[in-house]
Amino acid sequence: MAKLKISRFDVTGPVLIRPQRHADARGWFSEVWNEIDWQDAGLPETGWVQDNEVFSPAPGTLRGLHFQAPPHAQAKLVRVVSGAV
Repeated sequence: MAKLKISRFDVTGPVLIRPQRHADARGWFSEVWNEIDWQDAGLPETGWVQDNEVFSPAPGTLRGLHFQAPPHAQAKLVRVVSGAV
């Protein structure tokens, strides 16, 4: 079951993709890219497996960096748009 909201246009190629955003008292989480969902939606394969975005408004909050052991290990790429690390 795809978690993406995808809108297609009258021209071939571009699509508008709106990932779900899950909010709670800590901020929000969004799985903005999941290769399986993209393939299910008929979009081309990329080799990139998954990408998540998290917003945490409280200072000192760090989320989404839980340890995962093989065979389900994942690399983590952290980007800070506002604030400091």
